[in-house]
Amino acid sequence: MVSHTKSFTIRTYEIDHQKKCTVPALIKLMDEAAMQNVLNLKLSVWDLEKDKITWVLMRKYLKINRLPALGERINIYTSPAGFEKFFTYRDYEVYAENGDLLAWSSSTWLLMDTEKRRMTRIPPYILALNDQMPSLENCLERPAKKLTKFEIAEFSKTFQVGWFDLDFNGHLNNGFYTKWMLEAMPHAVLKNKKLLDFQIEYRVEGRLDDTVVAEVKQINETTFLHRLVRDGKELAIGQTVWE
Repeated sequence: MVSHTKSFTIRTYEIDHQKKCTVPALIKLMDEAAMQNVLNLKLSVWDLEKDKITWVLMRKYLKINRLPALGERINIYTSPAGFEKFFTYRDYEVYAENGDLLAWSSSTWLLMDTEKRRMTRIPPYILALNDQMPSLENCLERPAKKLTKFEIAEFSKTFQVGWFDLDFNGHLNNGFYTKWMLEAMPHAVLKNKKLLDFQIEYRVEGRLDDTVVAEVKQINETTFLHRLVRDGKELAIGQTVWE
């Protein structure tokens, strides 16, 4: 099988005022497990450099049952989860030591030609892994292909992309997209509510020194729409559900 499981212990710099792991920190841990997986498979961005292609995250759906607490040990399972034309999928499952499912996430990816800066077909040596992947019925629900249209913002916060916000591709790290979307939420929601669902669609790369505005619109008691905007262009859109 092409899956990978990585154990982590929740550290002090990953928690909030309730001593629970923050959502951005949990996403980073999931990303780290996935990176270890592709490194083991020799399909990391560095392994693909010779073919002038790289992975690009398009969509992510995160479902949270419970956030782990300070000092809690968790196990993160991740695996490639199939192909569809130009797209490839990856699943994540976060477990407590007793086996309880704390959170799960599914994601959609594509491969980009690093010279032409456009998506490219999945090469045969990656498609050959299909037989080692979980069957479709054992994969997670895939991210939605269309989110509710964002109209007028009710809340906003402005950020500037700094040097240490960049990833190994020299673009705004995926984790900052989710972090900044949440940062623009009303503080009362962040303090008193529990995030249940987070969907995000990535559209444009953020670059060094970009000024990015995180906007939020509430559409009902539990649901909020999000977007990151640079010079009128949407870098990403999202939707969260809280209780």
